[in-house]
Amino acid sequence: MSPPNHGKARILSRCPLDTKEAKWKRLVKTTYLDPIGVQRTWESAEMQTRPADSTIDGVSIVATINKPTGPEILLQKQYRPALDKIVVEIPGGLIDPGETAEQCAVRELREETGYVGVVRRVSGVLFNSPGFCNNNYMLVYVDVDLELPENQDPKPELEEEEFIEVFALPVRSLFGELKRLESDGFAVETRVVALAEGLELARKWGL
Repeated sequence: MSPPNHGKARILSRCPLDTKEAKWKRLVKTTYLDPIGVQRTWESAEMQTRPADSTIDGVSIVATINKPTGPEILLQKQYRPALDKIVVEIPGGLIDPGETAEQCAVRELREETGYVGVVRRVSGVLFNSPGFCNNNYMLVYVDVDLELPENQDPKPELEEEEFIEVFALPVRSLFGELKRLESDGFAVETRVVALAEGLELARKWGL
């Protein structure tokens, strides 16, 4: 099946990014000693958005809705220029100065999905790709109560450059649903895959 349609979104050009133009991250060259004392160098990316009062760059949100048929997880689809694909992701975003991870998660969930949630648990600090970038985040688990008045007609507060489609999938069938989305041409973000794989292993092992 052909990849999903993402309207007019497409790559126009690619070129090396001058460090002076970089707003979000930059390339750095690190000189270090390895475990046996040999001097080596390493190329990586470094985030430039982390607030001075924060130990993390942002949060990723596992937001669940309890329905009579079982819990569902809130997901979103958005075009990502780095991949030139529509990507299935969980909500999330960068932390603001003075925010806690919990506050960031509630704010980002409301802005990206329109839903208001209650934080249930926060993970420790996690790292996206430690061989490539110093980017880190916390995973925040949030419950969304559909009976609350503020969740009856959720309206996202998207920024001008954000084009996000919000949807939900049953937790019970998440693994299979993601396989279907992949076969339809969507890219699935690592966190979503990890959640689905964990659920599938727990089911197979009877945990």
